[in-house]
Amino acid sequence: MAGTVWFVGAGPGDPELITVKGRALLERAGAILYAGSLVDRAATLYAPAGCTVRDSKSMTLDEITGWLIAQAACHATVVRLQTGDPGLYGALAEMARPLDAAGVAWSVVPGVSSAMAAAAAAGETLTLPETTQTVILTRVAGRTPMPPGEELAALAAHRCTLCIFLSITLLAEVRTALRAAGWPGQAPVLVVHKASWPGEERIVRGTLDDIAARCRAEGIGSQAMIIASPALGARHLDDIARSKLYDPAFAHRFRRARAAGQPSRR
Repeated sequence: MAGTVWFVGAGPGDPELITVKGRALLERAGAILYAGSLVDRAATLYAPAGCTVRDSKSMTLDEITGWLIAQAACHATVVRLQTGDPGLYGALAEMARPLDAAGVAWSVVPGVSSAMAAAAAAGETLTLPETTQTVILTRVAGRTPMPPGEELAALAAHRCTLCIFLSITLLAEVRTALRAAGWPGQAPVLVVHKASWPGEERIVRGTLDDIAARCRAEGIGSQAMIIASPALGARHLDDIARSKLYDPAFAHRFRRARAAGQPSRR
């Protein structure tokens, strides 16, 4: 019987950040194809003895899907191990179509995105009450163009949190787009290189005007998340609005409202 291909999100780099389900699949896999240019090789340490393990960094899309189909004919569990979450910049639809055509069952196990890992590494929040309640995950146009209406300047006009993938070499374009959208030159920007990778993570803080120079000085030119957000540095601000969820005067089905200073009823 044909096996199942599992697209597993390896997370941002730390092999301990893979999900429990993802690790369990790796531990019983007959074959694993991992994205070696992006996924830490340590993530495949969960593979059992005798498992066929291959790096896909030199393979084309047709070669990848052909390999997955061939392995599914031999093994009950085949894992395509991808960086972050398979649904973000992971060519999931392109790989799934040939599997569908070949009648091979497949499923997806989500993973921790580098956007979340970068914020965690820096101790930052992506949302803040009455400051920003929206997070946009996007990229700058490069060899892959952006669809109409999704240009960075148009998205930046919302003045919410921007998590910008695959764009560390395009920081000049990021600055131009955000300045065109009205962001000040002193707006805080965070760059995290290899978020969560043991021994390799680097955090660079700066402003829209100087972040490119700071990243050049640190030699960061790949595998980095860019976060621009009015919520950056919130823990150092005294005038931020507090969450209503934990306000004593805010009632919900688990807690009655009470006046300031009034003790809770147990």
